[in-house]
Amino acid sequence: MRVGSFVLAAQFPGQGQGEALHRAVRSAEVAEEAGLDSVWLAEHHFVPYGTCPSAITLAALLLGRTSRLRVGTAVSVLPTVHPVALGEQAALLHITSGGRFSLGVGRGGPWVDLEVFGSGLAAYEKGFPESLDLLVRWLREPSVSAAGERFSFREVPVVPRPSESLSEAAGPEVVVACTSPASVRLAAERGLPMLLGMHVGDEEKAEMVALWRQSARAAGHPPERVLDAAHVSAGVCQIADRRTDAVEALTKAMPGWLRQGLDAHVTVDGRARQMRDPLAYTELLCGLHPVGTPRLCADRLAATSERTGISRFALLVEGSGDLAATEENVRRLGAEVLPHLG
Repeated sequence: MRVGSFVLAAQFPGQGQGEALHRAVRSAEVAEEAGLDSVWLAEHHFVPYGTCPSAITLAALLLGRTSRLRVGTAVSVLPTVHPVALGEQAALLHITSGGRFSLGVGRGGPWVDLEVFGSGLAAYEKGFPESLDLLVRWLREPSVSAAGERFSFREVPVVPRPSESLSEAAGPEVVVACTSPASVRLAAERGLPMLLGMHVGDEEKAEMVALWRQSARAAGHPPERVLDAAHVSAGVCQIADRRTDAVEALTKAMPGWLRQGLDAHVTVDGRARQMRDPLAYTELLCGLHPVGTPRLCADRLAATSERTGISRFALLVEGSGDLAATEENVRRLGAEVLPHLG
């Protein structure tokens, strides 16, 4: 089992954006010190829900500041960027980090981002498969051309080529954020592992893994590749000597962050959207994920792994909103939870 942190660089009420980003960077540095496997970086635009607008840029910084930690994006929003530009950056980080970079990509949402970056609603609603396929080709082939609905260009060489890395991996892994059966099948047909969100419980995650395996087998992927796919489960982790204290730390801080962060999202076409109740959502997350004593947290992670078949975790550790508390949370995760997981 491989346990990492999930970093949103969340801006809590009363905090500045610089404070949120400093906490994000520091929590990743502490994650390496604490023995965690990885750190996964979220990307958001124009909202305090997350103050990192470029997960791949922050990944570059953290790869330079660490020596062992795997750093991944969770996710780079593909509809708002050219797949070749993202592929070039991913190849660069893969080669220069010795194979420690993972590229997580997702469709994002119907937000005003699509207007600002000029990609339009169509890139979100129907352009994701074309973008994903072009990105994967860029990371696997020596030269690439395109003749699609959105991207069309003559053949050009891939420079730098990911296979030129001195690490054993031929290229950076690509992980796809999946939130629906359609996105699960999309990832499975291409043999790409999934990133599953923290709002989803074990039963639904197990169903998504089962659908992925079924779809991957139907697409002709080898049985060993199907069974060994390293999916990633996102969650929340808060450690305390008593479960009530861990829950209290999150229910005091997270609803305010969720309220201001989620309310700031603006749709590109004015469509109505349903907002979760911030306190009820926080309580849901506390029930789904490792929140409590170290032993309880270890048991919760082990149970999720057994029920779903997922062996990699990206855990939100900044739910208290406080830098010192976040650092302590990460250290306790490494020192008091990981040993129980073997």
